[in-house]
Amino acid sequence: MKKAVMIGVGVLALLALMVWVDKKFPAAERPPHNVSNAGGGESMPALSLKDLTDKEVSLDQYHGQVVLVNFWATWCAPCRTEMPWMIEFQKKYAAQGFTILGIAMDEEGKRVVAPFIEKERFEVAGEKEPVNYPILLGDDAATNQFGGIIGLPTSMLYGRDGKKMRTIIGLVNHDEIAKAIEDLL
Repeated sequence: MKKAVMIGVGVLALLALMVWVDKKFPAAERPPHNVSNAGGGESMPALSLKDLTDKEVSLDQYHGQVVLVNFWATWCAPCRTEMPWMIEFQKKYAAQGFTILGIAMDEEGKRVVAPFIEKERFEVAGEKEPVNYPILLGDDAATNQFGGIIGLPTSMLYGRDGKKMRTIIGLVNHDEIAKAIEDLL
């Protein structure tokens, strides 16, 4: 019974917070969709994360490239929806100095991410394609290095100088992000 009361109080507090935010920040003043163009100029963190082979990968090695950091999880339906687009972007722009870094946020880590990446194929231009960009294993400490995230998927686009140009919370808009990538290449 106490648990139900606590959940009810939590839901009411969340609703009150939502009403307050809606009044404090009217929709007319919010940026369109789920995109923030104001990257704030924060630099990509000097961070190393393990890949699916347990190799430490330093994000510094991507300095000089346009990088889309994509936080995702195997259980996240919108993440799976945008994976074919990520594969397409990697294919299309890699030769021009672009890469996607997929940071998997599954609590079970490599145990669930590695089999998912190994077996899943995504429809890209009529063909079944595997993920073709680096997949790194993330956690809360890693997201904190990026300033935190509030949901999955979350993507952050960095220019060649390593400065954040854009943050997208939720599903990316294919055409908008393609244009943003092209503008930075």
